[in-house]
Amino acid sequence: MSLELQVMDYVKKALKGMEPHGFEHTMRVYKLTMKLAQAYQGKVDLEVLKLAALLHDIGRPLEETVKEHHAIISSRIAREVLREYGARDEIIERIVEAIISHSYSLKIRPRTLEAMILSDADKLDAMGAIGIARCFMESGKRGRSLEESLKHFYEKLLRLKDMMYTEEAKSLAEKRHKFMVEFLKQLREEIEALS
Repeated sequence: MSLELQVMDYVKKALKGMEPHGFEHTMRVYKLTMKLAQAYQGKVDLEVLKLAALLHDIGRPLEETVKEHHAIISSRIAREVLREYGARDEIIERIVEAIISHSYSLKIRPRTLEAMILSDADKLDAMGAIGIARCFMESGKRGRSLEESLKHFYEKLLRLKDMMYTEEAKSLAEKRHKFMVEFLKQLREEIEALS
């Protein structure tokens, strides 16, 4: 079994039941990284990108108990898993670098093309229709009110479009951003009509 398939199998088991940051999210990010990478054929290391995408949220299940940021936990777990599966040290370090810098909240600027693409893909999955669905899934999971959920749009989600690194991601982000703006406008109208 290839390294990629071994890692995919590991991630699928480790992230079971973790939506909106689970395996479905991971696979959407994986597919988005592959879509964004098409613009950089010959310039991007697809092995690094694929493995970083698969492992970028592997630390999520431990985030609450360890009280450490998931990107830091994920980078540590990724290093261990990749060594166990026999990946080369040079590739491991590039994967770890991409994982540690993918997070919105850590504010670590990606330095490699692979890290930029991963960061863009992860942010894109927080936008548009899927981003709206994920926001409300997380809010329901945490018992947040509708107003608290809407606050998240203004504090984070509506800012993401201006944080993209690649041109393709900027284009996709614009479309997803417009959808969220229209959704919020409609939601506000419906809420205010009942006031």
